[in-house]
Amino acid sequence: MLKLEIHPGAEADYNAALEWYLQRSRGAALRFEHAVDQALNEIRAAPHRWARCDQVHRMRRVKRYPHYVIYRVEANAVLVVAVAHARRRPDYWKDRD
Repeated sequence: MLKLEIHPGAEADYNAALEWYLQRSRGAALRFEHAVDQALNEIRAAPHRWARCDQVHRMRRVKRYPHYVIYRVEANAVLVVAVAHARRRPDYWKDRD
């Protein structure tokens, strides 16, 4: 299995979304946290399984939430570049190295 790396921008995305859910419902926040963990584990186990969103990146929907995990497969790792809301600011993450 490849190593999973998280871009600082993706971590900021995740923390902002988690905080938004926490302000509304602790249960929703915990479920979001679990759903993202599940998506990350599935990506790590089979990184080529999900659809490409451009020539380099792939995306995995977070179950029950309007978010995608955007990532790319590198030589020795999977790099998560964004935890992006499905309906806001499309492609804002494209400049992340």
